[in-house]
Order: sequence, then structure tokens, then C-alpha cells
Amino acid sequence: MRMFGKRRWRRAPVAGLVTVATAALLPTATGSAAAAGDGHVPARYTEQRLDWHTCDGAPSLDCATMTVPRDWHHPASGPDIGVSVSRHRATGPAARRGVLMMAAGGPGGQGLHRPAGFAGKSPAVAAAYDIVSFNQRGLPLSTPVTCQTRSEFDAFFGDDSRDRSPAAVRGTVRRSRQLARACQERGGGLAPYVTTGQTVRDMDLFRALLGARTIAYYGPSYAAMIGAYYATEFPHRVERLVLDSSVAFDGTWESFLVDQPRSFQRRFERDFLPWLAARDATYHYGRTAAAVKAMWEARRRALRDHPAVLDDGRPVTPNRLDFGTGQALYNAAQGFAPLATALAALDHWDTAAPAGRGMAKTVFGDYLSPEFLAEYTAVTCNDTPWSHDMDGWVRRTATYTAKYPLVGARALAFAATCAAWPASRAPHVRVTGKGLPPTLMLASRHDPAAHYEGVQRSHRALRGSRLVTVGGGDHGQYGNGNRCVDTLVNRYLMTGGAPARDTTCPAPAATG
Repeated sequence: MRMFGKRRWRRAPVAGLVTVATAALLPTATGSAAAAGDGHVPARYTEQRLDWHTCDGAPSLDCATMTVPRDWHHPASGPDIGVSVSRHRATGPAARRGVLMMAAGGPGGQGLHRPAGFAGKSPAVAAAYDIVSFNQRGLPLSTPVTCQTRSEFDAFFGDDSRDRSPAAVRGTVRRSRQLARACQERGGGLAPYVTTGQTVRDMDLFRALLGARTIAYYGPSYAAMIGAYYATEFPHRVERLVLDSSVAFDGTWESFLVDQPRSFQRRFERDFLPWLAARDATYHYGRTAAAVKAMWEARRRALRDHPAVLDDGRPVTPNRLDFGTGQALYNAAQGFAPLATALAALDHWDTAAPAGRGMAKTVFGDYLSPEFLAEYTAVTCNDTPWSHDMDGWVRRTATYTAKYPLVGARALAFAATCAAWPASRAPHVRVTGKGLPPTLMLASRHDPAAHYEGVQRSHRALRGSRLVTVGGGDHGQYGNGNRCVDTLVNRYLMTGGAPARDTTCPAPAATG
């Protein structure tokens, strides 16, 4: 990740903007939010001054903590919480256009340091914009929501999610109910208020405290949903909007959970298996996609009874094989070769070279974190309604396990958690595109995490959007080495010039 030298804003002009202009800039709640409260925002939020300092671990960024209400729909009551924010000052101040805000995906990713990486990959945009981001409410460095200990998290997925025996299913449902209950009991009262709707109001306060009348926005994955929600609630505050590899925002999180296993399985079978088969001379995993899949499944079965033990003592169970494989599918250039190296090492683990064992530790050692899962659970269970029919979820997820086992096998754990979650009072946000300038959406046909069919539906829901479709299946198109995509996005961010109609870009060449 490329870093730039530290740059600091002069505080006096910024403070003046905050105290004089913020109250006028911060709009009252609109749309669905209007029904939740009177829209009055107390002065303790709108007149605060951000105490900027150099970010720990990111010397090119300034960081601060912004105070926000726990519940934006009743901001005058209840405790305050903190949201950590960051900024990368425009490197070409003479040509500065304004503020470009970004967020992290997940839900559960941390966005605080992301402007540094964005600026390194997009120097022209970084010259024209102050790039800002934040850790969403509920995450570390902001006020966190706490649900599990590390040991509880490690036990949450068990050893083999494909085990559909009655005892295994009961264990999954029990752990999911425990997670839902723990988030309410250990979360300090914050869990019900970790929602996308609350986050976009945090964002608008941040915009106002920066003294910006409008913003440009870039968001990948779940952060694209955040951008779509923000643009719906505050359309007059959006000048440019780029939604990259978007989580589908036309429906519910329940419908997204139903669709995602199919897209991961498609990426695995149509992209990764043929890729590995074409490199049998290097990895010795089979000469056809069918042979590679059979080899992978045989290794998975063997790990159930005899897990490979990593050098740090952690076992590679069937679930860890699934998790590492799924994570590697996000990006062919960054993930396929490391995954193939790790798989080859597992096949002769006792005699594998140190490099292969090290790569296996990298690929199969970690999966998410308790902090990530807490945020993911709160957002997905709060944002939109879920069926509470636990018996129905057991039946439905058995089908996903059989048809789309790579990710479908663990769907019961997520669905059962939200089925046990207390009913949410979060207002529904319906994205339409009303009042927005032409917006830019990016997607790939075999994206594992954001299924292409869902992006297409969201594109139709967001009137006036232009969809750029990329061949292949990487998750995240901008800054991914695709000159066609980068040119279109840069032109849009710098000039507002969107394609006249939907268009396509070729996939980057496969490597490894």
C-alpha cells in the first residue's frame, strides 16, 4: 500500500465552517426517516469540532472521533457513541474539487485507513479530492458492539457445516441463538442501532462537519449499499456516486443470503476449477475441472477425520478449507495462485516445503473475527425483515448445502441467528434514484460475493444509473488493474461524464 506524507488542514478555517455553516448544511430527516422523529439534531452534534491527529499506522491520514447519537430517530435522548473518521488531503489543492467519501464492505469491514490505499491507486482522483472514510458504528475504534469471545467465535461454525445430522443441526441452531442473545446482552444497548440507516446519518453529519455541501462517493460491496441508502435519504447531497460490485439493495438481506451461495459456487466451478486444471504441470491437482473438483472434495473428506495442523497449532478443518477457498475466489490475480499453492501443500502436508506450509497458514489460518461477525450480524438482522420459521430454515438450507455446498453449507448459521434476533424497528429504505444525477455501477458476471443477477436488479431499481459489466468474476472492479474500468470511473469522478448507456469492459488477463 503506497503512503503519502502527512498533510494537515489549517484548523481555523475548518472550525469556522463547522460552527457557522453546519446547522444549515445538515438536513432534517427525509423519506422513511421523517416518520421516526421530528428531524431535530441537537447542537452538541452539529457544533462539535473534530480533533484531528495523525492516524496510528497510516501517517498519510488524519483521524478524529465524531460524536453521534445512538439513535438518529430520537437524537435528543439516549447515550452518545463515537465514530472514528479519517481524511487524506487532496494532493493538488489548486485543482481541488471537494470531498470524496468512501466506506468499507462486509458488513464488518473497517474503512478508517482505506483512503490511503485509494489515494495510492488513484493519484489523479487523490489530487482533486479530499478522500475521507470512517469505521462504521459498532466496529473497533468507533463504539463497538460486542457479542462473542474468541473461543465462542471459533466454535460458532463448528468443524463441518455440511454435517446435516440432527445433532449437528441442533448444535448450529443453538450456537446461533446464543449469538443473537449475546449481542443484545453484551452489546451495551447498541445492537439494535447498528443499521445501514443509522450509518448514513452518521455520514451526513460527517459531511456537514467537513463543511461540504455535496460529496462524491465510492463504495464497494456492502459499502455500495451504504452509498445507495445515503443517496436515497440525502439525494441533494450527492454529486457523484460510484457503486462497485454492489450487494443487492433492491430486496432484503434474507433474499441476498438465498442468492449468494449460487454465485460462490459458480465462481468456484466456472473460473477456479478450470484455472487450476490448466496448471496441472505446476500444481498437480488434475487435468480437467472435474478431476480438480474430485481432488478438492477428497481432500475435504480427509480433513474431517484428520485435520492438517498448521505451524501455529490451528487445525485445517473442512470449514477452514471452505472459508479459505471462498475468500481466494474474490480476486483471481491475488487469490488463485496462493490458494493453489496451499492446496498442493495440503496434499503432502508432512513433507511440504516451508513456503507451501506458510501459504497454507495464510490461506486457511484466519476467517473473519468476532468483531466482524458482530457487525455483520447486527446489520443484516436489523436492516430488513427475516423469517423466524426455524424449521423452514433448516429445510431450506439443506437444499443450499446440497446444491451450493461451498457457501451454502454455512447458511444455516447466519439464517438461524437472524431468525432468533429480536424484531427490528429500523425503517425500510427503498432505493429509487429519485433526485440523483446519473450514477455509475460496476459489476462482474461471476462475482462470488455480489451475484450479478442481484446487481442487475439493483441497477433497474436505481433509475438513471449506468451499469459497467466486466467479464470474469473478481469482486471489486475499480483499482483492480482494469484500464477500461479505471478510465470510465476517473472520467466520471473528475468531470461527471457518465457513459450514455450501459457498457462493458473486458476482464483483466488471468495470471499465475
